[in-house]
Amino acid sequence: MSKNLFSSAPLRVDLAGGWTDVAPYPSDFGGEVVNFSINRRVRASREKILGGDGEDFEFSFEAPRGSGLGTSGAMNVALAALTSQEENTPEEIAEMAFVMESDSGNICGRQDQWASAIGGFNHFLFIGNSVEIMPFEPMRSSKMWLRKHLLVVFSGITRKSGEIQKSVWDRYSRGDPLVIDGLSEIRKSARTMANGLQQDRRDMVVNSLRQVCIGVDMIDSKIHDPFRGVVNPLLESGSIVAWKALGAGCGGCAALLCSQQGIEAAISSIELAGWENIDWDFEEKGILFDEKIS
Repeated sequence: MSKNLFSSAPLRVDLAGGWTDVAPYPSDFGGEVVNFSINRRVRASREKILGGDGEDFEFSFEAPRGSGLGTSGAMNVALAALTSQEENTPEEIAEMAFVMESDSGNICGRQDQWASAIGGFNHFLFIGNSVEIMPFEPMRSSKMWLRKHLLVVFSGITRKSGEIQKSVWDRYSRGDPLVIDGLSEIRKSARTMANGLQQDRRDMVVNSLRQVCIGVDMIDSKIHDPFRGVVNPLLESGSIVAWKALGAGCGGCAALLCSQQGIEAAISSIELAGWENIDWDFEEKGILFDEKIS
């Protein structure tokens, strides 16, 4: 007989503040991130032979790995759920997943694991090694507007976020003022995004995304290079009003916020470029867990 354990954890879209959850920034200044989980998951299974020592883990991904949607964080959350105790809270599982990923040698922050474990919309503060979940409830009209106008598109380029992170944090450790100021802009964008979504102030959401892009270009302009050829004409035509690279950038996915009349033109352009328009919806649930005995 064997016991089959199954878990799944959702991916996320990081709207604002990403990068500031990565050490040592939370200890130096405090990080702040706004993100939400989507209905694309990493699914994990664990088969354990009853009465024996053998076990096997398998994973499946509902979005490309290395796409900037937090696939590695969700994978480690799903794995941590399978190996944790039943009484562990989602927050404890998130921290376990973060430690697992960090111990593997990957440079990462905590936003991916916490968003995946908890689900829904999140406004996080990162102070040192602690995570504070801020009270946060976007207006229903804000969520409906985002659902209609925000495209999540995959460029077809996959990358390892840790390699991208290393060059930025090496410059940060040397006191590069452009990196420090850029991260400050990115951090401030999170509070603007949170207030905009809670007040249905769409101008603030747009300004937050634009502020993120300014900050990212300051820390490393190459992060946006794989997207510019498609994104810049859409900005110039007014088909999109703002955008951001998801995750660490340098390829993977981007979020494009379309104008009222620009959705069809944006979709046409990304398809012409060979990019994938990823179908998504909001996901309120975090970790899901089940088991079967056969």
